[in-house]
Amino acid sequence: MGFGEEKIKIPTNAGHTLSGVLFVPKDPLGQSLLVSSATGMLQKFYFAFARHFASLGYVVLTFDYWGIGASGGSREELVKNPYDLVHWGANDQAAAVRYLRERFPLYPITLVTHSIGGQLCGFNPEHHNIDRILMVASQTGYWGMFTGRTRYRMWLFWHVMIPWLSPPFGYFPAKRMGLFENLPREMAYQWMRWGRHPDYMMGDPGESHLFGELRMPILSLSFPGDTLAPEKTVDWLARQYSGAQVQRVHYTSEGLKPGHFGYFRPFSQSTLWQYTHDWITQGTWNT
Repeated sequence: MGFGEEKIKIPTNAGHTLSGVLFVPKDPLGQSLLVSSATGMLQKFYFAFARHFASLGYVVLTFDYWGIGASGGSREELVKNPYDLVHWGANDQAAAVRYLRERFPLYPITLVTHSIGGQLCGFNPEHHNIDRILMVASQTGYWGMFTGRTRYRMWLFWHVMIPWLSPPFGYFPAKRMGLFENLPREMAYQWMRWGRHPDYMMGDPGESHLFGELRMPILSLSFPGDTLAPEKTVDWLARQYSGAQVQRVHYTSEGLKPGHFGYFRPFSQSTLWQYTHDWITQGTWNT
């Protein structure tokens, strides 16, 4: 099935616009997908996933958060960026949901989140326009819930790397360390505070959240070999959506170990992507 790709600008309530790509099938299925990416990941990482689902008839929208890539990601813009992590959910993710709802008002929206994208849902005031959420390796980042070497790396990330490296640059220079895209300063600082607290974002007294207000079906996936989102950290985040219809799946079928990024790579097309299509269209996760 054919589809087109359209570069778009998504308006936000904060006044800036987000860079996005809309994948529109020629023979639509009547469903839309919104991909909310992991921290510092450019939207192009998700294009293979988006193109596959567009070929099945889904409208798919990818976008960069403000401060990432073409959405204000230059060094000059990063230094001036005043926004924190909550802004990515309350403003950016919300704007993308609103864009899809306004452009395709009759299509149910499935929000597909990767890692931090699933945390941002709890701050998204447009959650009432989301019909279902698939959380892929979305977790708490509190360092004490990790084990082995990852536990020490997480501690160093929150207590040393972010606070020491951000001030000289005016932003967190993640690209210099080969991690991911650079991050706005206030966003990195808030993420650091969360990562140090046993209750992660729920322990931030300065932020109100909407986690308990979400009511849609949520499928939360975790994977063997994922040191960045081990099973119990994904369990923790899933529990925060106390009012939703949450299904937790720790994927162990076919002997695969997708890790933190494998779900979105093409080798998952015949397994995880097919199961996702079945879950959206039939309401069942067949593994």
